[in-house]
Amino acid sequence: MTAHERRDTVRQFWIAATLSLFAALAFYFSTNPTLRDLDYTVEIASALLRGDLGLREKPPEWLNEMIPYGNRYYSAFPLGAVLSMVPVALLQKASLIHNFPSRILGALIAGACVYFFFQLAKAFGPDYSSLKPKPLARRILLALFPVFATWTWCNLGMGGAWQIALGLALLGETAALYFTLVRPSPFIAGAFFALAVGNRTELLMTAPFYLYLFWRRSNENTAGQSRTARMKQRLRVNAPMVNDFLTLPVALALLTAAYNFARFHSIFDFGYFHIPEVREEPWYEHGLFSVHSIPWNVQKMLFEGFGDDPNFPFLSFPPYGCSIFLASPFLFLLFRNGGKYRMICWIAIALLTFILWCHGNPGGWQFSYRYAMILLPWMFLLLTGNGPPTITVTEISLCAVSVAVNAIATWLFLWTDKIQP
Repeated sequence: MTAHERRDTVRQFWIAATLSLFAALAFYFSTNPTLRDLDYTVEIASALLRGDLGLREKPPEWLNEMIPYGNRYYSAFPLGAVLSMVPVALLQKASLIHNFPSRILGALIAGACVYFFFQLAKAFGPDYSSLKPKPLARRILLALFPVFATWTWCNLGMGGAWQIALGLALLGETAALYFTLVRPSPFIAGAFFALAVGNRTELLMTAPFYLYLFWRRSNENTAGQSRTARMKQRLRVNAPMVNDFLTLPVALALLTAAYNFARFHSIFDFGYFHIPEVREEPWYEHGLFSVHSIPWNVQKMLFEGFGDDPNFPFLSFPPYGCSIFLASPFLFLLFRNGGKYRMICWIAIALLTFILWCHGNPGGWQFSYRYAMILLPWMFLLLTGNGPPTITVTEISLCAVSVAVNAIATWLFLWTDKIQP
């Protein structure tokens, strides 16, 4: 690396860090964590530090999703989500903090996501490493888009354990893609992938996509060899990569299986159906995941519109979800032609969307479709790759509208009582 390239790298780091700090502060001061008391994961993390898998005493009534089983109260959150909150539990144990710091956590997650999105754009070549004004402006816009021009802003800002877990999954996915496509490091990418999977188990289905992206980076010269010989050489060359990437995710999967078995005597039982009265809810008639749920979820994610409120001057949002394209018109640009990673991104989005649509409940109390936060890293790759390297008027306009919609939703949901269940 030349001295000029080193200077550019340092400047880009400081731009990314400054943008990240701005995003964290903007998120912190614009959100009000109305669900901060729903600190399920921190409660169980504190129990782990005491040597228990659950709570010995009956939790407060607002933690109504705690699971009474045997002589303990357990949580339906996967082990990874609980382990993510161990640092918070340690700070509480040391009496450095007393309450669930959901507002700070949300701001830190938002800032870290913006940092990795800004750096992830480098995967699209030298045009996205340029410090010229127009390419740089587009990188900044694209880095801010997943947090402030989508439903992430409002939902992560609510600050409950479910929302924080989704935010950590988003962060884990984005950082894993960065350490796959920009600064290849299979072990670090695997660590962030484990963070994502630990907070949203369905993301385990995307492991082959990361491995494929690493695989295609292999540039071993196999010209003149037979197909069998080429395959053997590629397997030999990529075996260490596969091992490094999967080490922590596999370890977490085994620990999760043991965690589930110790609580509910089944490695596949996360406890969700043990939550009191969940089985009686109509959307779980066919089970937690069922194709019978697809029509309802399709309507919520794609077609549910905004409403009219006579007490509010221009529009109101349904409290149980609405179309992601109305919440973020910027997403209409997904359908432009082109893009370096177009095929793998659409496959990943289609697979995850199908899994989300099979979920019995489309997300409960939320703005737009909160589960779709886990689609945003793949959408980011599509939007970055299928557009020009310099910012356009169309992108600026659609992003501005998207930010405005989500700013209004964040204000209505988090700072007023105008939207009620």
